[in-house]
Amino acid sequence: MVSVIGIGAPLIGAWALVTLGPGRMFAAVGVVQAMAALPLIGAPNVPVKPSAPGAFRAARLGVVIALSDGWFDACFFFVWQIALFISLGKSLTAYGGAMALAALAGAVCGLMLGRHIDQGNGRRAVVIAASVAAGVVLLRAISIGSPWLALAANALGALVGSLIIPALATAHYNLAKAAPCPMRFHIATEAGWDVGCSAACLTAAGLAEAGIPLSAAILLGLPGLAVAAMAARRYYGRRSAALRAPARASKPAV
Repeated sequence: MVSVIGIGAPLIGAWALVTLGPGRMFAAVGVVQAMAALPLIGAPNVPVKPSAPGAFRAARLGVVIALSDGWFDACFFFVWQIALFISLGKSLTAYGGAMALAALAGAVCGLMLGRHIDQGNGRRAVVIAASVAAGVVLLRAISIGSPWLALAANALGALVGSLIIPALATAHYNLAKAAPCPMRFHIATEAGWDVGCSAACLTAAGLAEAGIPLSAAILLGLPGLAVAAMAARRYYGRRSAALRAPARASKPAV
């Protein structure tokens, strides 16, 4: 459902901006966002433990993943959106079409890697996702100013999303479920993502103020990607070892 909406929304949004104007378009978006709270009305309250010793300590690996992912997202998505808009001649229609094409590419690939992870290939999935993401980062850095190359780099970005999100999110949410308090885990990791993302945005803004091309800010996503990938591989390594331990224990002695 999210993929379908992600394909249609950029086209509708670009059309609304051009024909109805930004005031009406953003007012409609505000109504839609407010409606997103409706499914939560009447939902059961989930009890939170008054005390959960070790909860934040258990979130350390999740915080590392979230913080580095936030840094990468700021460079790969937010800075890139500005670069893409400039590369497409600041055309809202072309920008909306590019985002819809990217969402279509992501919808095709989203389930494939999830199935791969479910089959126990988490560490390999991280390597695949990080390798593809690094390649697209480099392509985006050199595509600024070239409309067709930027369009291709944007479409490939959806492939990165469909690869990197399952690889990192599986580790993130499994760590949360195993934590002494999932609520505290998510508070810590969400804060980590915010810190990483805001720090990268401020860094990119400083580079832009100094007259450094946007390509440099996009390339800054590579260190964040590397740290997130290493942390996720560490999680999947632990998980594989834990799954192998019962199997070894059940083997009869020779």
